Amino acid sequence: MAEHYKSRGIDPEEAYQRMKGLMDAEGLPYGKRTHSYNSRLAQELGKWADTLPGGGDKLHDAFYRAYFVDAKNIGDPDILIEIVEAAGFDGAAAREVIETRRFKDAVDADWQKSAQYGVTGVPTFVAGQRGVVGAQPYEMLERLVTMAGAAKKD
Repeated sequence: MAEHYKSRGIDPEEAYQRMKGLMDAEGLPYGKRTHSYNSRLAQELGKWADTLPGGGDKLHDAFYRAYFVDAKNIGDPDILIEIVEAAGFDGAAAREVIETRRFKDAVDADWQKSAQYGVTGVPTFVAGQRGVVGAQPYEMLERLVTMAGAAKKD
């Protein structure tokens, strides 16, 4: 991570402290990562989980925790299967998804759409032709949707 940040002119400790502060302010867990891992297979498994009754959010949350809190290598298929099973999903079915790459095209389509919108990082939030990139405080997201025309609820 240090080399990755250095190549982008970012101080890794400063970046961590900023993210940690944002996450703490929202009551979200956030750990210190020393490595970045390829999340492509996790994305494909996420697409798979989205097709299961009530499955998508639960697995997305499990992948978030594994990567951003527990610093697990979500590029490793065996670790992915452990996460899937711990979240209560069928590990054999998930392994089949990884081996056949059944959701590859769906993730490719998401990436293509993101490129068309000019997405340069994750998370990216878009509303009403406007967007913000990166973790944002609640107030920034509220401002984004208000600018997009959403009415405040009482």
